[in-house]
Amino acid sequence: MAGTVDGRRRLASPWWRGAAALLAGALPALAFPAPSLWWLAYIALVPWLLLIRSAGTGRRAALDGWLGGAGFLLAVHHWLLPSLHVFILVLAALLGVLWAPWGRLVRRLLGGAPGTGTVAAALVLVPSGWLMVELVRSWQYLGGPWGLLGASQWQVAPALRLASVGGVWLVGFLLVAVNTALAALIAFARARTAALAGLLVCAAAGGCAWAWAPLPTPAGTVRIAVVQPGVIDGGTDGRRRFDREEALTRRLAGRGVELVVWGESSVGQDLGKRPDLRARLAALSRTVGAELLVNVDARRADQPGIFKSSVLVGPDGPTGDRYDKMRLVPFGEYVPARSVLGWATSVGRAAGEDRRRGERPVVMRIGSADGLRAGPLVCFESAFPDMSRHLVREGARILVAQSSTSTFQHSWAPEQHASLAALRAAETGRPMVHATLTGISAVAGPRGEPVGARLPTSRSAAAVYDVPLTRGTTLYVRFGDWTVYGALAALAVSGAAVGVRAVRRSGRGRG
Repeated sequence: MAGTVDGRRRLASPWWRGAAALLAGALPALAFPAPSLWWLAYIALVPWLLLIRSAGTGRRAALDGWLGGAGFLLAVHHWLLPSLHVFILVLAALLGVLWAPWGRLVRRLLGGAPGTGTVAAALVLVPSGWLMVELVRSWQYLGGPWGLLGASQWQVAPALRLASVGGVWLVGFLLVAVNTALAALIAFARARTAALAGLLVCAAAGGCAWAWAPLPTPAGTVRIAVVQPGVIDGGTDGRRRFDREEALTRRLAGRGVELVVWGESSVGQDLGKRPDLRARLAALSRTVGAELLVNVDARRADQPGIFKSSVLVGPDGPTGDRYDKMRLVPFGEYVPARSVLGWATSVGRAAGEDRRRGERPVVMRIGSADGLRAGPLVCFESAFPDMSRHLVREGARILVAQSSTSTFQHSWAPEQHASLAALRAAETGRPMVHATLTGISAVAGPRGEPVGARLPTSRSAAAVYDVPLTRGTTLYVRFGDWTVYGALAALAVSGAAVGVRAVRRSGRGRG
């Protein structure tokens, strides 16, 4: 009893309560790689929810939401600290504000002693509010959709099947619903029926998706090679890296590959300016008997500025298929509002010069005119579900992500990035090849299942994968982000109902 009283007194202190909110918000980060405690995602929000519902005022609940959101972002993105230094604290504080309205929503629905109907509403509205936070912070200029809660389930087959129905959004919605139901079970004895019913509905949704969600039809395999040069001794000398990539690619001769994929920034100079590099790549294509998809990170010869571009090279040189990266990493590849935030370059590794954006996605034909069609993505573009969905709708039969997390080699970043391949593959029903410079390179099949062995950060190798192909599409490809629209509609209806009740009360008061 004394311990309980002491705990309540500490939570009454704003400092203790603030620290508790930060820690509670950070807890779900352990569900993501590298720890990958995926099961934790089903209970990790419960302490945060219980803390918020105990807030004495709506303002305090909003603060608990804000601090918890900041804690979550810091924990999931802590590996950015060497690059952004103190600026990551500023970003976490700014983006954490997005959870403040969610905190007020949680307190309004779960605070006090809500009845069965209110708890039932909370099972829909609390997850809907969470999705709105994730949707806003997924905007590319705010950092993109890295660390969406649903992405923590990248290796759970039933969750991946859910992703084929409603994308990462549906997985995240059900995770928050489960956490809300568990919090209600703990806090409200008289509303346990609604909470148990909510858990059963979530379980039924997963079971129905597993049993009945349509899957694309198998359509053979394609042999694809990934070249991962690894960490090059002597620093980041582009020539040494190119030489290593060239040597590894030569080893693929006679192995029947149809496409060889190099990682992000695998070529450090524009091929339009370097006929010698074009010739070496064309010779490699002839030697291996396959086209090469390389990634050029350089100042363009035909346009002003620096671009990151996926370039397809065949036996006669570049084929003309080129994709310029469209969504750039804030601070890493450009500085938002550089005139105001340019000082970030003096305290971290922010981009000294903004890279230029591409204008449109590209689907490339590999081999003959009726051959494989590949949709390239560069770096953290693999975190955006809408980009891979669009490529599949445009005819891509395989997704290829070229990335590099070498700056964060000994952190959680390589594991987190590689895990996204499984999610994007499951959403679209298309395999994804994730090729990196220094690991982790991986291939995911059309259900999100692993294909072959991953190349860890300790490897320098060329690996060959027999990648399964499919025909047809998933429900997510057909219907898109319906989960987000449903969540928005639920919040709108709830807000309208609250407004109508307020008007009626006001009218009765005047009468």
